[in-house]
Amino acid sequence: MSVRVFLVDDHALFRAGVKAELDTITEEIEVVGEAGSVGEAVAGIAHHRPDVVLLDVHMPDGGGAEVLRQIRTKIPEVTFLALSVSDAAEDVINVIRAGARGYVTKTISSQELVRAVVRVSEGDAVFSPRLAGFVLDAFADRPGAAPISDPELDLLTPRERDVLRLLARGYAYKEIASELFISVKTVETHVSSVLRKTQLSNRYELSRWATDRRLV
Repeated sequence: MSVRVFLVDDHALFRAGVKAELDTITEEIEVVGEAGSVGEAVAGIAHHRPDVVLLDVHMPDGGGAEVLRQIRTKIPEVTFLALSVSDAAEDVINVIRAGARGYVTKTISSQELVRAVVRVSEGDAVFSPRLAGFVLDAFADRPGAAPISDPELDLLTPRERDVLRLLARGYAYKEIASELFISVKTVETHVSSVLRKTQLSNRYELSRWATDRRLV
């Protein structure tokens, strides 16, 4: 039997791409529904009762952790796999603490995503390579563990963090816009806001700031 999957992401184009790709390359997975907001996700998951929910971490109305909070007590048999552009330690830790079974980034290949979905449906925990260490550090409570929150970082909105992360990796504004499905003007607005909140003056200082906080 195929694994029944429900997609949750606020970008319709991304959902369509994932669904088309999964439908094309495998018969192991059946996409039974999709949603672009927390409310739609909660209603859709309750209706379809999927085996696995592919869950975006950041959405305008609460994000993946809120979906988990509302569903886990009502339908505990559903398994959640986070699929996000973010690879920040606090995002990984927070969504795993909320109850997700794994966390992979949107750089994952189609075949790797299929394997990850099948594995979590079978009870395994799955993480993109560098993310497992964040979880081990946090739950082992070892010295030097990745911080769950940072007062300065908490000033930034989830979208500002996404823009900052890509900026620090050397992406041009146009590339950031394409990656996040937003306009170049919106990227410029987010960068200006981040500069103002961090009291920094240019992208090079922002890159160092982001690296110090393990955003890159």
